[in-house]
Amino acid sequence: MKRCTLDKIASVTHRSRLSKNVVLGTRIPATEGSIVACRVLNAKTSYNHLEDVNGRMVALHPGDIIAGALGHRDALHGYSGQVPETVEPGDELQLLNLGGVLGTGARATPGQGDPFRMEVLGSILSFPSGDRRHGQPASVSDGALASPVEIPPSDSLPPVIALVGTSMNSGKTTAACALIAAIRRTGRTVAAGKLTGISLRRDVLEMADSGADPTALFTDFGVVTTDENNAPPSARALLSHLAAADPTPGVIVLEMGDGLLGTYGVRALLADDFIRSSIDAIVLCANDPVGAWGAMTLLDERFGLSPAVVSGPVTDSDAGRSFCRESLELPCWNALTDGGGIVDLVLKKSQPVKSLELAV
Repeated sequence: MKRCTLDKIASVTHRSRLSKNVVLGTRIPATEGSIVACRVLNAKTSYNHLEDVNGRMVALHPGDIIAGALGHRDALHGYSGQVPETVEPGDELQLLNLGGVLGTGARATPGQGDPFRMEVLGSILSFPSGDRRHGQPASVSDGALASPVEIPPSDSLPPVIALVGTSMNSGKTTAACALIAAIRRTGRTVAAGKLTGISLRRDVLEMADSGADPTALFTDFGVVTTDENNAPPSARALLSHLAAADPTPGVIVLEMGDGLLGTYGVRALLADDFIRSSIDAIVLCANDPVGAWGAMTLLDERFGLSPAVVSGPVTDSDAGRSFCRESLELPCWNALTDGGGIVDLVLKKSQPVKSLELAV
């Protein structure tokens, strides 16, 4: 064991409550969620920040020592990588995202250049027994919120609005925040959460800034990156956690990060009976007409679902709005310009779904 002073602590470790003075071990479990200390090896002029545990974006420089966590990423835009098979002090990893997720296999991408190269210094040790002589490698799951013992019946939940997108960067968070602010202006309280993606608190912090309270992220339940297996249980825990807030929220807004055909577990959520039966309205966010048509078709044919409204960049132009209204026969809502005019529509409990009968 040796002592180390951290320069920056990544938000993926938010629940672990690390101090800047830590003790390092040489045994590093090569598993998702293992918390490690690394030294930044190279300089970057783009995508060169880290979200810290306070939600601030702080610049990284060569020589900085950070705390992050092992994880994987399958990014349509940005760096992709996986958890290494083994990890030892002196190994080199890459920083996969702004939240401090570390992995291997990342390559340069247009507009972002090479990823940050990170020298592994050791595992950050925790001392749950209080005995400073016997530490164990810390994990993101150590400080996670406990999953509820009982999941409430879906028909006992407040109205739940889910935002589903065609891909990352399709306007989901923008729409969620505009919707939250509009609902708050009606006098209702709003709780909000993000169910899928890779650990980054930025989106739920924006939801909180828009008036949501409480908010939650899947990482609060020990998940670094969601997938088909871990997304449903963490989503059930997150939704139950928000519903149990005191006072009970008037509305719950949930963002499903990534897209319908991504690897982060959105399809698994829509196939989960509890999640599906909890959703009262879907806001579909799409970049273009083809994406809007494809997502609507997929939702209908695979899950028996229909969105209440279309939002996202497809609604930025008259041509896109006309397509959605005339070809898809769906109302449009541009979250940047249309204000809260859509609130009554998406709050209508027009499509309760109690079980999935279609083959997925």
